[in-house]
Amino acid sequence: MDIFLIDAIGPFFRGYTKQRINWSKIPFQHLKTDPDQRRPQFNQIARDMELFAKRVSAVGYNAVSLDDVAHLAPDEWLEAEINITIGIFQEEYRRLFSILQSYGLRVYLTMDILSFTPLLKSMIGTSLGRALQFLKRQLETIFTTFDAIDGIIFRIGECDGHDVRGDFKSELFLRNAAEVNRLIRELLPLFEIHNRTMILRTWTIGAYRIGDLVWHRDTTARVLRGIDSPRFILSMKYGESDFFRYLPLNNHFFTFKVRKIIELQARREYEGCGEFPSFVGWDYHQYAQQLKHAENMAGISVWCQTGGWVPFNRLSYLEPLAIWNELNSYVSLKLFKDGWSVEQAVASYCLEINCPDSGAMLELLKLDDSVIKELLYIKEVAQKKLFFRRVRIPSLLTVYWNNIFINHSSKIILLALVKNREETLREGEEALRKIKRMKEIARELNLPEEDFEYMEDTFKLLALARRFYFLPDSEEERAAIKKAKLRYKKRYPRSFRPRYRIKTNYTPAPLSMNQLRLLIRFAVRSKRGYRIVDYLFTLHLLGTCYRMLAWVHPSMIPKFARKQAMGIGTIFR
Repeated sequence: MDIFLIDAIGPFFRGYTKQRINWSKIPFQHLKTDPDQRRPQFNQIARDMELFAKRVSAVGYNAVSLDDVAHLAPDEWLEAEINITIGIFQEEYRRLFSILQSYGLRVYLTMDILSFTPLLKSMIGTSLGRALQFLKRQLETIFTTFDAIDGIIFRIGECDGHDVRGDFKSELFLRNAAEVNRLIRELLPLFEIHNRTMILRTWTIGAYRIGDLVWHRDTTARVLRGIDSPRFILSMKYGESDFFRYLPLNNHFFTFKVRKIIELQARREYEGCGEFPSFVGWDYHQYAQQLKHAENMAGISVWCQTGGWVPFNRLSYLEPLAIWNELNSYVSLKLFKDGWSVEQAVASYCLEINCPDSGAMLELLKLDDSVIKELLYIKEVAQKKLFFRRVRIPSLLTVYWNNIFINHSSKIILLALVKNREETLREGEEALRKIKRMKEIARELNLPEEDFEYMEDTFKLLALARRFYFLPDSEEERAAIKKAKLRYKKRYPRSFRPRYRIKTNYTPAPLSMNQLRLLIRFAVRSKRGYRIVDYLFTLHLLGTCYRMLAWVHPSMIPKFARKQAMGIGTIFR
């Protein structure tokens, strides 16, 4: 391995105070181009970038990723005023690239396929040929304008969310493996000529035929057909779904011979984003050990800031509060780059932060690992391998970003999936007791006690939710949830600290238990391969049914599902 990459978007979020922040990309609409406002803002970004670069290079990272090609490549197919803005960003980015290079950090730019403006949309339409013509000009501009750029990271299976505003908005453009293969074949020669690296991310969210690229061997094989170049790298998340627990290492790392990068997440977007510890060391150590048997591993890509639509706003490597994200970033690097054990990495990190007792820290992190897996997740559900259409169903069902769902729909789904309910309840109660010990250790080690208080208060709600899911419905349980929810909101007002949203709804679910079990057997499968029913209905007619429902009765689809990120409708394309 020679690429040890970490995302460097944090400095761009300084002063970005929305209640819910889209952490998937730099908020370009937040960046100032007016001279009076631009200078102080970009001066602050430059100072933060220097601090970030100094700290991550000292840890051992040698490369960073930044957004994005669209905002740095002017073109004749773009509006004149947008080209002017791009010129401003080019000037400011040169300064940032210089800072990063001074600390020995290579720079990789991200790129969505495709990012449109209204004029660009009218010029390209749906023509792949015209899109490739435009992309070649963009890449040529980037390579000849910026010597600092070592490569480009392509994202083809996800695009900007509903909330994105600004000059550009990316859309899903490539719909099948043949189109992605053509994209690689036509653009890769540019990378070879200019001695740059093309990195293709396999991440998709289930849209179109390319939507199963994350896990489907045949789809990936068609994408990679005829691709054999040292300038090409395949970048994959560690599992067949998003950054969740209980996922085995993706077998693609062993199946395909091209150079590969494994994507790891230090700022756990589904596990509190660093508001409380969510240690990944033992999981990542298993992946590191397994990858010793994989060919052509080029490196790792660690996300210390990117990911999720959440109010949690700690900036990694820029403020002391980001200790838990930085711990995960440090340990991840040491496991994969230096081949250390978890114990070695934690002991070294303790020296970095002047923690007096690495043994006590290890005890705390073992408890933390257990609490996350046994109370945030419901183990019996998380251990199941389930697929719906082109996606592997997440192993975390009742908590999504900063939303905790307590409703009858969740209840009957969990009752249909969980057999050992008493054990599940016992695990949750035991996990709460473990947090009490974690608080004691944190006090001994002079770690931020308020993070453990916050964790305990949040996980008490998860334990109450679990009682609602698996015990007979009662007014007593509902009253306990209501009381705890009000106490939680009072203790953590939004003006003081970002918090989880407790979304309660006790309206009876529209399906009975037997109907739900029948629906699960029909629509959900436990194997990767598609069944006849999937080809006949799930992959095609079900998408049409969803679109009709969304048009005729949009209120039947929860606002969260319709409006958050790209919207749930994306997986029905």
